[in-house]
Amino acid sequence: MTAYKIALLDGDGIGPEIMTEAVKILDLVAARNNIEFDLRHGAFGANAYFAHGHAFPDATKELCDEADAILKGPIGLSHEASRKIPVDMQPERGALLPLRRRYNTFANFRPVYLPKGLAHFSPLKPEIIGDGIDFIIIRELVGGLYFGKKETGINAQGRRFVSESLEYDEDQIARIARVAFDTAKKRKGLLHNIHKSNVLKSSVLWNEVMVEVGQDYPDIEVVNILVDAAATYLCLNPGQFDVMVMENMFGDILSDQAGGILGSLGLMPSACIGPDKAYYEPSHGSAPDIAGENVANPYSMIGSVAMMLEMSLGLEAEAQNVWHAMQNVFTQGYTTADLTKPGTQSKMINTDAFGDLVVEELAKTPI
Repeated sequence: MTAYKIALLDGDGIGPEIMTEAVKILDLVAARNNIEFDLRHGAFGANAYFAHGHAFPDATKELCDEADAILKGPIGLSHEASRKIPVDMQPERGALLPLRRRYNTFANFRPVYLPKGLAHFSPLKPEIIGDGIDFIIIRELVGGLYFGKKETGINAQGRRFVSESLEYDEDQIARIARVAFDTAKKRKGLLHNIHKSNVLKSSVLWNEVMVEVGQDYPDIEVVNILVDAAATYLCLNPGQFDVMVMENMFGDILSDQAGGILGSLGLMPSACIGPDKAYYEPSHGSAPDIAGENVANPYSMIGSVAMMLEMSLGLEAEAQNVWHAMQNVFTQGYTTADLTKPGTQSKMINTDAFGDLVVEELAKTPI
């Protein structure tokens, strides 16, 4: 029997609740495919800091080092609660960025998918959605402004200042470019390169390298769009996109906007891939205001399981089965709180009920 070690980082807020639903899916997948998942939980984020004095404890690092893949819940607290933690140990700086750096998870995949039959979830007009929304954002994840040099202090005039640098070298750009071109080759042969070269020199280099790498992919059509224009087009004509590639901060912002056009970030799973290790996580935050209320949407957490099955464990067919099971729950008229609109006939269900229904649908699916 094949066995896989999976590190489960529950995170903060709603993280433990939606992780519970993910585990339900993993248990069924293991039973259906005659495999074993060795699921081990690790402390990570704000809860880890309060319990262990560090947002990414050494024990969790060892757990992740030994794992075949990492499944991570959302992290973070409210702005007020975060102030109780030292700045450099707050979940994003103290845990998330070090996780990315440790495993060099440079390629972030965020699928943006909403079939025509679920168009009512979106705030966009049906004529804009057309036959549905289906594209993927590929975000460079370990460079740029988030990982550049940082300095704070008092200047010569006695005023507080901050300086943060946006740094990329050509190798960092080239490797994410190849990932994007390879992904476009598997899909429709269309790649949108998102940049800001009219202002940022980092984007000038980015575009130069994109052209150089693109010479190895003559069959891929490349469309270059300024990031601010891309934000507009996501609302006015999302159907024009298939694969979008961009630097770190642009991807952070535009992928959240993409969740908005779907109707909720609860519909946005993601994969963070490095040379030797990957972790999978929802694109949304920890929603501490609804933690413990059993109302969070676990779709993006379960979707992250599906991405892990496909991209790290080689279970492509079962990954598709998980996607279809979730879609079937929605097509039966069920929704979660974040997707429920006043005056609709949808049947709102809680976190655990959604997970149970996905399990039921997956169990019906032939292997």
